[in-house]
Amino acid sequence: MRIRKVHLENWKNFLEVDIELGARAFFVGPNAAGKSNLLDAFRFMADIVKPGGGLQRAITSRGGMQKIRCLGARSSTIVLEFELVKAGGKPAWTYHLELRQERSGLKRCLVATERVKREEQTADVLIRPDAEDGEDDLRLTQTNLEQISSNGDFREIYDLFNSFRYLHIVPQVIKNPDIFASARVSVEDDVFGLKFLEQVAKTNAGVRRSRFTKIERLLKIAVPQLGDLTDSIDEMGVPHLELRLENWRPNAGKQIESQLSDGTLRLIGILWTILDTKDLLMLEEPELSLHPGIVSRLAPLIYRVNKSKKEPSQILISTHSPDLLSDRGIGANEIFILCPEKTRTLVKAAKDIKEVRVLLEQGLSPAEAVLPMSAPAMADQLSLFE
Repeated sequence: MRIRKVHLENWKNFLEVDIELGARAFFVGPNAAGKSNLLDAFRFMADIVKPGGGLQRAITSRGGMQKIRCLGARSSTIVLEFELVKAGGKPAWTYHLELRQERSGLKRCLVATERVKREEQTADVLIRPDAEDGEDDLRLTQTNLEQISSNGDFREIYDLFNSFRYLHIVPQVIKNPDIFASARVSVEDDVFGLKFLEQVAKTNAGVRRSRFTKIERLLKIAVPQLGDLTDSIDEMGVPHLELRLENWRPNAGKQIESQLSDGTLRLIGILWTILDTKDLLMLEEPELSLHPGIVSRLAPLIYRVNKSKKEPSQILISTHSPDLLSDRGIGANEIFILCPEKTRTLVKAAKDIKEVRVLLEQGLSPAEAVLPMSAPAMADQLSLFE
């Protein structure tokens, strides 16, 4: 399954937004426009359903209701709604969640409305609050979605949200895990790569070898002198990546992750995670640390690696990069432009903007057609600063 439509109300930067998604999407916009906040709506649903998570933890980890409610909100509730489709685009489910804050006492986040609809049925599979909720407000501190005992009729939604992955690998975190050893991060929570090598080591040996072979083949194009990608465990039980450096020295030795460039390590992490993700993957600025020549081929590379899987994932990408968006294979229906206003951010589909369509039809790249619209209005004034 994948997400077809997203509807948000009063979520962070977004007063109201409707987005229709395909197999992949690119989100562009100036700094602080809300690209990460938009992706965080998906992470929020994943946090609700993951083991050890739940609605209250998802809210408190973000600073409470007041931190996630839009500044321009006209009502006190927050709405997240997702339309899901099966392979081939056949409608499957709609999940609607509306949240409010307790008026007194602990000021907890409560479920104002939770509704589940199966597309082929006229009646809702779930509608809350129900009669039992009316007698016990404590029940409204949890969604039925997060409760295994209550979500049996719509377990597919739970499984989908639970499979969401978010990635923003920081190579220095992988290279220097001892610095961050005090951070209690699970593999599921690991968005920066702290547990990346542990995740690789725990993967089935046959699957691991198959992925290494694919990644090595791609690496040799991007970094010709590198080869023989594998992993190892040192005498202390610590997992490592290994790559052989093929240069003028005969029988050159292997390098481990701490000796690799940031770009090489980041590219390995991105490719591995694409191969490892089942349903939806969110990539935050994948162009970081990579050479422009590689970035310009990154969009088709991600597409082909994803397509090589038995079940390709849905991929959402936030980016500032003109090189990444230079690929003319990116369609206007895949690009969403975030336009900040005083108390909210608008999200505009590039396909709905006449100027963008005209520029693309005239042969301009997506970067040339879209990025000027997302540039900060006063950016040219930076050169005049004294």
